[in-house]
Amino acid sequence: MTTTGIDSWAVDLADVGAIYPFQGTEWLWLIIGLVAWIGWHVWCINWEKSYQEDKVREYGSKKKIEEALNDD
Repeated sequence: MTTTGIDSWAVDLADVGAIYPFQGTEWLWLIIGLVAWIGWHVWCINWEKSYQEDKVREYGSKKKIEEALNDD
């Protein structure tokens, strides 16, 4: 089974063109990569938000944290 469309390597490769597997699926892989990348960012944003909310619950209210940061 071939995924490149080349049946024999006894040809001039300069005339063949692309010789990598799954030719023509570049856009599909680009879309999959972009969706995965954006999904990873969304996951990171949600995880960091919940992590920070846990820290606020652990160390006190938002008011106490602001007072501690603004206290000179």
